[in-house]
Amino acid sequence: MENKNYTIKDIARMAGVSAGTVDRVLHNRGDVSRASREKVQKVLDEIDYHPNMFAIGLAAKKRYHVVCIIPYYIEHDYWHSVARGIDRAAQEMRPFNVGVDYLFYSHANKPSYQEACTRLQSESVDAVLIAPNFQDDTLKLTSYLESKNIPYAFIDFNMEQTHALCYIGQDSQVSGYIAAKILMRRYREGQELVLFLNNQKNSPAEVQMQRRLEGFMQYLAAEHRNLIVHDFVLHKENTDANEKQLDTFFAEHPKVALGAVFNSRVYQVAGYLQRKKQKLDALVGYDLLQKNVEYLKSGEVNYLIGQRPGLQGYCGVKALCNHIVFKKPVTAVKYMPIDVLMKENIDFYFEFE
Repeated sequence: MENKNYTIKDIARMAGVSAGTVDRVLHNRGDVSRASREKVQKVLDEIDYHPNMFAIGLAAKKRYHVVCIIPYYIEHDYWHSVARGIDRAAQEMRPFNVGVDYLFYSHANKPSYQEACTRLQSESVDAVLIAPNFQDDTLKLTSYLESKNIPYAFIDFNMEQTHALCYIGQDSQVSGYIAAKILMRRYREGQELVLFLNNQKNSPAEVQMQRRLEGFMQYLAAEHRNLIVHDFVLHKENTDANEKQLDTFFAEHPKVALGAVFNSRVYQVAGYLQRKKQKLDALVGYDLLQKNVEYLKSGEVNYLIGQRPGLQGYCGVKALCNHIVFKKPVTAVKYMPIDVLMKENIDFYFEFE
């Protein structure tokens, strides 16, 4: 059709329905028969109708409140990147009467996460962005949100048994499979592999790490069945204990030449190797923390898997706003790219233009 601006009255005339019916369809207010909705939608498709989002936002009298539940962060860490993406989206949404606030919790700390979930229930909110931690507490939170008809979205990892508006993040199992595939390109006959695991590896808060490990082992089961694989448990805080135990481990396992870390703390292993003036033939880890990138450039780490945390935060807020403000449909799952970074390409990597 000819490219022109169509009014609601124009669309109503073309569809053979009232202007009120068109308005209800455009703003998803219900109370429209299926036949009338199909007539209106047919016209909208024919004229390639796109609503003026800026005008909708300015015309809206309601103020919207979005709350983001994420872990506390320090500068340059993973969750700092998430927050920067959230802040960017919040700035873009401000003209549309959207306010974005945070509720922080300590990662893998159950009482802290429970407190954040409880505090949310005393807030007046229109939508919630959640970086989920403990499964049982998350299910209690989502049950509450659903009872209040408050939409919510997940970032970082998904809990498929809920009714989230959407999930934005990596496919953790596939990323683990890819980590194994790139690591084993360095494999030579007779070498052994060590998996550096978290001392909280069985914690309900470490679901994502478990999914990565599952994908990693799936690749090994298919391609390297006879490979000797060792587990080494890294303690999050006790670096002195790590160092002594690593000394013993490498002395007892001289054939270990490959290593994998399934969370953002590959810098712990890389720091040890640098201090000891050692290198594995290949070491893979996750997340572009400043310390991880430094060890990637100096060679102790060979590959980092990036998952665009800033873009996750940004897209999470935008998806919720598309739903509550602009009444636009939202894709249920938006997988982030699985970025493989090496020292040769790390300087060209960015999340936003």
